[in-house]
Parts: sequence; C-alpha cells; structure tokens
Amino acid sequence: MNFTCDISFKEKANIFSFEYLKCILFVFELDDDEYLFTKKIYSKLISTSHILEDFLDFHGAKKNKEWVFYRELSATIRHLSMACYSQRHILNRFKFYSFEDNNHETFKLEAFDTLKILQESIKFATPVILEEAHRLNINIPVTRYDISYFPGISSVQQLDHNIDDFNSKDQQKENLTRIASEFLEIVKEFDQFEFYERYDLKKIKELVPDQINEVIVRRYEMLIHNIQSSFDSYVVNTKSSSENLKLEQLRSHFSIVLHMLQVTGSLLHFYERHLYDIGFKDVYKTVSGSLSDVIDPDVLLDRAVNFGLFYAWKFLSSGKALAARILNENMETAVIDVGIPKDRGFHSRPSLLVAKIVQHYGGEVKMLVNNDIFDAASVLDIQWAGGKIKKEDVEIVQFKGDLRALKDLKILAAVNYGEDHMGKGIPLPKELSYLS
Repeated sequence: MNFTCDISFKEKANIFSFEYLKCILFVFELDDDEYLFTKKIYSKLISTSHILEDFLDFHGAKKNKEWVFYRELSATIRHLSMACYSQRHILNRFKFYSFEDNNHETFKLEAFDTLKILQESIKFATPVILEEAHRLNINIPVTRYDISYFPGISSVQQLDHNIDDFNSKDQQKENLTRIASEFLEIVKEFDQFEFYERYDLKKIKELVPDQINEVIVRRYEMLIHNIQSSFDSYVVNTKSSSENLKLEQLRSHFSIVLHMLQVTGSLLHFYERHLYDIGFKDVYKTVSGSLSDVIDPDVLLDRAVNFGLFYAWKFLSSGKALAARILNENMETAVIDVGIPKDRGFHSRPSLLVAKIVQHYGGEVKMLVNNDIFDAASVLDIQWAGGKIKKEDVEIVQFKGDLRALKDLKILAAVNYGEDHMGKGIPLPKELSYLS
C-alpha cells in the first residue's frame, strides 16, 4: 500500500497549516482582554497544532534550521492549550464538585488567574507564529473564525438524574475497599514532595527536573486516572443517601487531582522539552532562546509547581480522612489470635513490620493486649504494647480490624515476625514481599 502522494511538501505545509493558522488568527485578533477562552477553542488549538507538528516532524523539521522554529511554535501552542483545556475544565466543573470543606475561594481565584496567565502566553505567541508563517511563505487565511463558533460548554439546563443502578452490596464494599486503599497509598507516596508552603524560584529550579519532572507527574496522573476509571466502572451511585454524598466527595478528589496533574504535566513537558537548557548549542539554543522571549519559563515553572503540584497535594491530603472513613466502613473485618515474637518480644523490627503491613492496606487494625487497645499502624504504640506484654507475661495477643491486613499479620507471626532466635532478620514469605 502506498501512503505517499504527489503533493509537494510546501503545498502540504499550507494545507496542514490552514486550520491551525485560522485559530491563531482568531486569537491574535481578539481585542477583549477579559474574554476567557472556551474549551472548544483550546480543543481546536490542540488538534490543529498537533497534526501540524506531526506533519513537520515527519518531514524532519526538528533538524532543519528553516523550519525548526515554526515547528517549536506549534508544540508551544499544543502544550499550553492542553494545560489550559484541563484548567478550564476545572473551572467549569468546580461548582459540581463536592468537598467536606467548601472554603475554596482562594483556589478558585488562583485557578482563574493561572488560566489567564497561560491564555496570555498563547496570545503573546500568535504574532510570532504569523510572522514565522509569513517568512516561510505559508498562506495566511483571509478570514478568521467567528466567536460564535466557540460557545462555552455550560448552559442553564441540567438533565434529570433518572437512572439509579443497583449492585450487590458486598461487591460494592469490596470495590470501595480496594479503591480507597489505592487512593491512600498514592497520598502516602505523594507526601514526599511536602508542599506545605510555596517554593521560591531558586528552590523550584533545584527541584525541576532532577526531583520533579514530567515523568514523575505523569506517573501519578496515570495512577489517579486508573483509580477514577475503576470508581466509575465499579462503584454504583444513587441519587440520594448520605453514603452517596461521601462517594461524590471521594470522586471529586479523584477528578480535581487528575486535572491538576494534567495541567502540571503539560507545563513541565513544555519546559523540559523546549525551554530547559541541557547544553544544546547553535540553532537549538537560538530557538530555545526565541521561545523564552515569547513564553516566560519562570512563569511556567511557578504555575506548574506552586499552583499545579501544590493544589494537587492539597486536594490529595484533604481527601485522606474521607478515604480512610470509607475504607473502614466498607472493609471486611475479623479478629485473630497470634503469638508474640519469641525471645525478644515486640522490639523495633517486629513492631515496624506489623505497622508496615497495616499501613500498606490503609484500614484500621487494633492490637488488643488483655484490656488495653493499641494502634497497630503505629510503631510506637506496638512498642508500648510490648512493654505491657513483657510486664504481664502475655503470650497471645489479638489483632482486630481489616481482614486483608490480618491475613498478612498471621503469615508474619508464623515466621516469628521475620527474625530468628538471635533477633536477626530472616527472609520473609513471598506474600510479604512488599515489606522489603
């Protein structure tokens, strides 16, 4: 099969540029500084810039000094528009999100300002794009789109919620247990970034790209997307009940974090691939410098980290307690009796392994020693229990709570909590490989 045709590269450059330049011309000629671009505008910018970029890449524009800047500008529009699309989605949907704490005015104001900043960056790029097209003798469309072609997605009408699904209650509980556990695992992992305060530009540049980069952000985006997809596929919502309110709140945390990470990922991709100085010389350095004159790298970095990642962490953290409640309400529970670690009792190693098992699943587990109750997720609590066990010569303790954790605790107890009679560590069963 022949995938080529007789049309010349220059003719095709005009064809593949036409819709793209028509969008660019529309943005360039907009004289309303207060106008907020709609999702349809961003969608059109994304699709037209993407196909143009693919066309130019196919013909080797990245390695051609005449065409490389035109190609880089199309990539600029695509990635900024992708960030803006996700950001506009957040603003459109925010009133439909449900959070326990509804005091989000600061976030909404900052979200709006961030969108305006990114939108202005796109506008700043448009005259440069038109000038570059003119230099390359690419035809500029005679007419631009009319603003009526890009209506907003919102309307005054909402369709009635008139479908209520029903599912096995046990199956619902199982799905919620798994999803809430996965969410809590991501929260725990994301805490390494510790966004307790905003970073100054110097600190951001120390972090990006060595510690924070597109690859890392995209990984978390994928994890959150998988959780949301699983929730939408397997968790049944009804139109009423307090239980449903909690599910809506949990779903809101998935959604907003996903879109915050999409914004951040697009901005970091553009920064790392097109603006970050990795030692290129000559033409590439010149092109990168020209892009930096149009799009301020410092502004993009600030918005990626101090807005995107900061609020992703905030909404992950605020959803932690809710996810824990949903998990504990839906997980299967039990009680087991197990022996204590021989010879040395609950010193640091066995206490840590017990706590790590409980933390791994995220559900609540209590350690019962006679009439006292200890938190099995806390190393310190277990060691306190160890003191009571030694003092009262206790040989059997109970664990009560998350059945998934209890099964692994039983396996751990069967190998003397991972140590020999000398207190040295021994290999753990494969079922506990996550403790390594």
